[in-house]
Amino acid sequence: IIYSFITGNTEGINNEILTSASSSVNMILQILPIMCLWLGIMQIASDSGLIKKLSRKITPLITKLFPDIPPEHEALTLISSNIIMNMLGLGNAATPFGLKAMKSMQNLNKEKDTATRSMITFLVINTASVTIIPTTVISFRIIAGSTNPTDIVLVSIITSFLSCIVGLILDRLFYFLRRKKYATNL
Repeated sequence: IIYSFITGNTEGINNEILTSASSSVNMILQILPIMCLWLGIMQIASDSGLIKKLSRKITPLITKLFPDIPPEHEALTLISSNIIMNMLGLGNAATPFGLKAMKSMQNLNKEKDTATRSMITFLVINTASVTIIPTTVISFRIIAGSTNPTDIVLVSIITSFLSCIVGLILDRLFYFLRRKKYATNL
C-alpha cells in the first residue's frame, strides 16, 4: 500500500482489494462443501466410537509422553482425540479437543500462571501436528486445479512426523536443562 502511494498507483490497490475479496469469497464457497464432508465423516467416526477406539490405541504412548497426568484423567482422552483429529488433517475439528485438553491440564496445574511440562509438550505435539491425511491441503489443491492433489500425502507424513520428533526432542532437552539449572540454583 505504501509502495503504491509512493509510485502513484492507488488504482492498482483498489483493483487488487476488490479482486482479492472476490477470490477469497469464491475460495471459501469452494472449500466449504469439502470441509463439511470431512467434518461430517469425522462426526460419524466420533458418534460410532471410532475416535475413542483410536484414542485408546495411542493412550499407552500418550501416558509416556505425559507422565505428569494421572493415567485415567480425562486430559489424556482429550489429548488423544486432538492428536487423532490432527492426524486425519482436521485441525478445525481438533481445536475444541485441544482447548478442552489444555483446560483439563490447567485444573491439574498447581502454579496457575505457569505452563506445566505436559502443557508445553502438548503444545509442541499440537503445533507439529503429525498428519496422515492432509485434508485441508488436498482440498486447496483440488480448488487450485491440481492434476494430482494427493501427491503431497507422503511428503506431508514424513515432514510432519520429523517435525514432531524434533520438537519432542527439543522439548525434553529444554526440560532437562531447565530442571538441571533449577537444581543447581537450589
